[in-house]
Amino acid sequence: MHRSAENNGSRWVCQSQRHMRNRGVFYGDNPFDFASLILYTQLSLSALLTAFFQLILTPLGESAFISQMLAGIILGPSFLGKDNSFRSTVFPMKSFYVSETFAFFGCMLFMFLVGVKMDLSMVRKSGRRALVIGICAFLVPLMLNIAFAIILKHKITMDPDLHKSLIFIAAFQSSSSFHVIVCLLADLKLLNSELGRLAVSSSMISGTCSWICSIITFTIRQSSLTTKQASLPWMALMSLVIMLIIIIYILRPIFSWMIEKTGKEKELSESHFFCIFVMVLGCALLGEVIGQHFMFGPIVLGLAVPDGPPLGSALVDKLGSYVSSILLPGYFVFSCARINLSLTNVKTVGIVEMLALCSLLGKLMGTMLPSLYYELPVLDSLSLGLIMSAQGITDILILQHGMLLHLIDQESYSIMVISAVLITGIITPMVKLLYNPSKRYMSMKRRRTIQHTMPNAELRLLACIHHQDITPSIINLLEVSHPTLKSPIALYVVHLIQLLGRSSPLLITHRQGHRISSHSNQSDHIINAFHLFEEINCGTVLVNAFTAIAPYATMHDEICSLALEKRASLVIIPFHQQWKPQGTEELSEKPIRTVNLKILNSAPCSVGILVDRGTLSGNIKTMKSRPFYRIVVIFLGGADDREALSYAMRMAEHPDVGITVIQFLLESKKRGKNLVSRELDFEMIDKFKRANMHKMRHIYREEVVYESLEVINVIRSLQNLYDLVLVGRRHASNSPLLMGLTMWNEFPELGSLGEMLASSDSNWEVSLLVVQQQSCGGEEVLGFKCFTEDSFAVDMSRATAKLSVVKFLHGKE
Repeated sequence: MHRSAENNGSRWVCQSQRHMRNRGVFYGDNPFDFASLILYTQLSLSALLTAFFQLILTPLGESAFISQMLAGIILGPSFLGKDNSFRSTVFPMKSFYVSETFAFFGCMLFMFLVGVKMDLSMVRKSGRRALVIGICAFLVPLMLNIAFAIILKHKITMDPDLHKSLIFIAAFQSSSSFHVIVCLLADLKLLNSELGRLAVSSSMISGTCSWICSIITFTIRQSSLTTKQASLPWMALMSLVIMLIIIIYILRPIFSWMIEKTGKEKELSESHFFCIFVMVLGCALLGEVIGQHFMFGPIVLGLAVPDGPPLGSALVDKLGSYVSSILLPGYFVFSCARINLSLTNVKTVGIVEMLALCSLLGKLMGTMLPSLYYELPVLDSLSLGLIMSAQGITDILILQHGMLLHLIDQESYSIMVISAVLITGIITPMVKLLYNPSKRYMSMKRRRTIQHTMPNAELRLLACIHHQDITPSIINLLEVSHPTLKSPIALYVVHLIQLLGRSSPLLITHRQGHRISSHSNQSDHIINAFHLFEEINCGTVLVNAFTAIAPYATMHDEICSLALEKRASLVIIPFHQQWKPQGTEELSEKPIRTVNLKILNSAPCSVGILVDRGTLSGNIKTMKSRPFYRIVVIFLGGADDREALSYAMRMAEHPDVGITVIQFLLESKKRGKNLVSRELDFEMIDKFKRANMHKMRHIYREEVVYESLEVINVIRSLQNLYDLVLVGRRHASNSPLLMGLTMWNEFPELGSLGEMLASSDSNWEVSLLVVQQQSCGGEEVLGFKCFTEDSFAVDMSRATAKLSVVKFLHGKE
């Protein structure tokens, strides 16, 4: 039995209910008569439809916000909700109270988690450039849009409701939010990029200004609707200040106490999580009591939680997927339930869309003009302007609260939400198309390789470490690299940690004897080992230590940016598999391999992948006590093999190192036609011979072979005779020397030879360094395309040799 009554424009629906729980269809109960089962259906439909859109739109560069909004619009009254049977079954009026409660609960937890991941210290650390861009990105669109709205009010006849709310519409469309920008950058995998860092810092400035203005506006409006007392707005603001004091000076110290109580276990107890949930709900209640939006308290509380491990990362790890994938889509369905495109007026649509375009133009101008003033490239300035113009969940929340306080009407709300979806949906693929952070890594003027480093110049190396177990191996590799007073080694060692519990990536610079932050203690053992190595090699080795906290998806940007900034000649990265002394294989995290592959594709210098099979492990004293350290270079030819031989030639200067170079030569009838590359190979071999002809500990061998089987037999004869093998990564795919070896593709990052030597089926117990030389936009031509790191002068002997080969090919010699 249903009864309905209307009172003051509100509709009350009463429904008789024999029992509260569904007994099942076999007892004659309809599952859709019960609120709980309707809620499960709504959550399932919204989550599945959102996942479906994400599967389709993510490869196109769209953010998660677009997928969530599209799912809500499809399920809303504009599409599937038009059908009366579907609406009455899945989205009946009686379910809205429960569904709305769950929707806002999911949104509240999501905003709390976004606040947890936010690092407020970035506002204080933001440079002048980010500060100016942030303020301009807030003021320019606000002033431009409000001025345009005033002109429209006086020049165009419009609906009375629209006329009354036009200024507020203009202001809301000009607002921005840090939460939206960070989520967009995370979806586009640009958080680690130079542009991403600038966007994060700038959006924190502009977002803070927008939030302050919104809070003041809502507080004044709330007071004017309830009473005419002049003191009430000030009392509301004072209540807001008191809530902030409670969160900052009472609840935040409780979080710090939880972290201290956790200690080294790094796992929060269930009682801690219970207390945090109570705090979130209590802040939401307090916000409602003082007249603010109930989201405000949890957002501020999230900002008060110390970011990163152990507290922030644990909260994100436990709640992140469930909230964003299950609860949050339900919020977007509720948000779109009030959108009915068939009821919108064309003229109203035109006016609101003109304001939206004016706001977009204002944000682009407010961002691009100061960016160009600070000499940011035009395309990067445009990309930054587009990123700062994106809209998302925070904007929807502000519009809903504005509609609740009658600052905007429902029709304007519908048009503004659709406008946000359209603008953001166009912006994100454009940013992905315009901005590629890897472009700046490709140096077209100077080569950053060991081969092109001057003999007596400083060698700059960057070593990446995921786990401290690889530290001794890298230190011993540096030892055999023979740092001297004439040719010292500048080492930049980076401890890579996965980003958890925070939105912004972090690069910590370590100075000996100084503790920079709480994150640095994770790197203490690694950093101390390298500083000890620096002290032992005083004057010949300079160590600069860093900790990079970044998501695996963009961790390579952190490494490549640092290599570019420090002008490194070689990046050393550990292979994602590690071998224990017992011979068993330990597989590291899968994302590490993806990071290695991205570094190989994007690095602005040469790259070496270190496969540690135990022969490089141990302490430095053990290394120095060896009477002889045996290294072999397998040389098939090509740029990567020349880079590996160049590194070995530096090692050959070490008095306790013996180098064996084995060059494989094809029988003359099978040799390839790339005469320029062959000439460079023989020149490099000749250089090794001349430098080491009188040193008995160094050996050069030539092996003339006919096919790959002979290459394998020669390599097998070397088994376990050496401590380190150096080999190039890339070789000609059609070379008879590798025929059949290219069929192994399990680890393409090691190349054909490297994969054969590092395979678990191999009996080799020798460490391996696979070298890839920096590609300077392709192979150099006549020595004039790429220049050395330390000088613009080219190697004239190499140029002369290449010129003679070219003349020979053209019949001029």
